[in-house]
Amino acid sequence: MSRIGRKPIEVPKEVEITIAEDRTITVRGPKGELQWNIPEGIQWEYEEQLLRFHRQSDERHQRALHGLTRALVASMVEGVTKGFTKTLEIVGVGYRAEMKGKNLVLYVGYSHPIVFIPPEGIEFATPDQTTITVSGIDKQLVGEIAAKIRQIRPPEPYKGKGIRYRGEWIRRKAGKAGAK
Repeated sequence: MSRIGRKPIEVPKEVEITIAEDRTITVRGPKGELQWNIPEGIQWEYEEQLLRFHRQSDERHQRALHGLTRALVASMVEGVTKGFTKTLEIVGVGYRAEMKGKNLVLYVGYSHPIVFIPPEGIEFATPDQTTITVSGIDKQLVGEIAAKIRQIRPPEPYKGKGIRYRGEWIRRKAGKAGAK
């Protein structure tokens, strides 16, 4: 039995969960609404603010989907109550970020500024010129957008310049040895 799949999901009072006939689960909360289709072979039971998932068989595919389903629905519940954020840091002389309306504008060493338009459900913030905060209710979308921003100028191993996640450790290289 999946250790993750076995755990019940505690649903807060302000969150409403509905599961339709076509196996679509909808989670509504104070921050918004998320939907996802529950895979075939996974059953659910919802009572007294606890949501549990069970699988029909012990096939490898069913075992994998059991824990996955529970983890994704738990992330949906957390997203509509608290939300998710990823923080990125910009390192480099002259590298900076600013907001123009809802769009993020990056100056990271190219001949032109990079304008990043947020998709629906994602918000950017720049507390200072070298920090970017990506926030939203969908955990997967927040991570994907943060990765796309990092991909614009990933950190390089010699001076460490580029866009990195907060707390990310960059392995540094020594560079060229001096001439004799």
